[in-house]
Parts: sequence; structure tokens; C-alpha cells
Amino acid sequence: LVALGVALYICWSMVQPFLNVLLWALVLTVIFAPVHRRLRSRIGSPSASAAVSTLLVVVTILVPTTLITIAVVEEFGRIGGSLEAGDVQRAIDGSPAVQRALAYLRPYVDVSEFGSWDQALDRLQAWSGTIANRAVGVVGGVLGALVQTVLVVFTMFYLFRDGDRIRAAAFDILPLERSQARGVVARTRDVIFASVVGVVVIAAIQGVLGGTVFWALGLPSPLLWGVVMFFLSMIPMAGAFLVWAPAAAFLALSGETGRALFLVAWGVLVVGSIDNLLSPR
Repeated sequence: LVALGVALYICWSMVQPFLNVLLWALVLTVIFAPVHRRLRSRIGSPSASAAVSTLLVVVTILVPTTLITIAVVEEFGRIGGSLEAGDVQRAIDGSPAVQRALAYLRPYVDVSEFGSWDQALDRLQAWSGTIANRAVGVVGGVLGALVQTVLVVFTMFYLFRDGDRIRAAAFDILPLERSQARGVVARTRDVIFASVVGVVVIAAIQGVLGGTVFWALGLPSPLLWGVVMFFLSMIPMAGAFLVWAPAAAFLALSGETGRALFLVAWGVLVVGSIDNLLSPR
């Protein structure tokens, strides 16, 4: 038993650095399994069909993610230039509604405690740089992330090619009846589909709808705020309204009542309701 425990610990020590790689490869393989089965039935060769399926995953996920990340980093640069030019400050100073609101708050709140505009600009630029660096690291800007991406692709190829044999071997190892093991695998597959398709894809749709209305209304950085809405839509207690609601309030305070009402209607009836429509399906 001691020797078995030591052997298991050594095996875990070897697998542990690659655990994230294995999990990501497994999730992507499960998601693209229906497509791979169709390709394998048409191509015939297990290795060729696995190579085509792996390339399809790379083209479908990694390439768009890289392009979107580059565009978001560029949007951060444009926001910094706009803030340095003082466009937002001039808009606030020129808005009678904002000035009336500040005049109402001054007897109750010391607005100066929130810092000067230069300090707020420095904080925003620091946050922007941090977010941009993390986004670049996710898609391979850092060597470690790039190596992990290569390992994920490498693992996906063998999961696609030898998935049936790996599944049969797993059934033999599990201390369960074959029917019970198949039930566990089926339930795990359903959870993966629900997590990825039911959460990530719907959040992506909400981000696209939110970014589209920002672009249609002429609001700045629609791509950036669409990506932010995508991430917020995946958080249960948050949502895309944390982006479009302040934007609508800013439009209303700036005198753009019609655009503000349209943004609120779009956010409530389209962006917010699409989750109720698609999640059950």
C-alpha cells in the first residue's frame, strides 16, 4: 500500500503541470465531437480526420480570439488618446444636466475626495494596461501561454484519433458497471455542453448584440465594450446591463434622450431577453 501510494503520488506529480492542458483539450474535443464524427465518416482515415478536426478547432477558436484581442488592445490605445485629448472632460463640462447633478451633490458629497481628472486618467490607463497585458497573455503573448496552446492542440489530435480506445480503457479502469460508467460519461458530456454552449455562446451573442448597438448609436469603442459585456454576461450576479445602463444614463445626461431610450429598450428587450430565449434550448 505504501509503494502504491508513492507510485500514485509520482504519477500525479507528472500529470499535475499538464492538468489544465488536458482539461482544455478534453472540453474542446467533447464540444467538437459531433463534427469530428461526421468528418471521420467521410474521410475514413482516423489520423487524417483527427488532423482536420484539430485544424478546425484552431481556426474556429484560436484565430478569432487572437484577432479580437489585438483589436481590443488597439481600442484601449484609442481610449487613452481620447482621454488625453480631454474629450470626455469637455463633454462633462458642457453638459448642463451633469453640472446640475454635481451642484446638487456638492452640499452632501465632497467630490474632490474622488481625486482630480488627471488622477482618474492615470488610474484608468493603469487598469487598461493591466487588462491588455492579461488579454495578450491569454492568447499566447507570453511564452508559457503559447506552449500551453501548442500542447492543447497536440493533445486534441490524439483525443480525436484515439478517443474510442481511450474511452474503452477508461471504462475498464473505473470501478463501476459498464452501464454506470456510460451514465457518468454521458452526464459529464451534458455538463460540458451546458457550460460551454449554454453560458459561453449565449454570452458571446449578448456581447455581439451589445457591441452592435454601441456601434449603431455612434458610442466610442463598441468592440471593447462588446467584449466587456461578453465577460460580464457569464457572471451570474452581473450582466451586460452594467455596461449599457451607464452608457444610457450618460446619453440622457448629455441631452440625447432618444438615443438613451433606444439603448435602454435594446438592452432590456434584446440583450437581456435573449438569455431567456436561448438558455432552455
